[in-house]
Amino acid sequence: MYRLHIANKNYSSWSLRPWVLMRHLEIPFEEQLTAFDTGSSWRSFRAFSPTGKVPCLEDGERGIWESLAIVEYLAERHAGVWPRDEAARAWARSASAEMHAGFGALRDECPMNCAARVRLSSPSAALEQELERLDELWQEGLSRFGGPFLAGADFSAVDAFFAPVAFRVRSFGLELGEASRVYVDTLLDLPAMRQWDADAVAEPWREPGHEDDLLARGTLLEDRRENG
Repeated sequence: MYRLHIANKNYSSWSLRPWVLMRHLEIPFEEQLTAFDTGSSWRSFRAFSPTGKVPCLEDGERGIWESLAIVEYLAERHAGVWPRDEAARAWARSASAEMHAGFGALRDECPMNCAARVRLSSPSAALEQELERLDELWQEGLSRFGGPFLAGADFSAVDAFFAPVAFRVRSFGLELGEASRVYVDTLLDLPAMRQWDADAVAEPWREPGHEDDLLARGTLLEDRRENG
């Protein structure tokens, strides 16, 4: 059975991608969560990941790191990871790669924290530009392939790549067009996403670096954690 190494569900957007994909597609795996260390997690993560980062997938003696590589590895072994339609598949791969490599302002200014609701103090021009591009990209996929997911009727890897963005949109109240808002609600209502969210809220750990980064971005409006 696969073993998927992840970090805190409340913070780790990269871990969410393969986790939600595998859960939704019912690909069996063992979850191994290693919480972020205060300061740097590089050494503790190096025990299972050559880069000292999460996620990392183990398949027997084989290790696969980087979320995009994990998705492609799974696609070679399981149906439904990418859309069956060739045009939809090409678009989905392009959109996933764009998310994997880009949207730096969105990552920096809106760190994932599933439990929190925050009012941004001063979104940068770069963030506003990226939100415009995100809205454009999502609406292109939804209109071109018919929805309710980005590349058609079925959830696939491209939706997994944007799943962390759905939590960011909710946490920071990011403004998007109507079709994109409906898509966010669709993602958040998936059983696998609701399970991740519930697990995140129930986590006992609070890593100061992630918490400070969140509070530096604006005013905390709500914290759904038990000790919030």
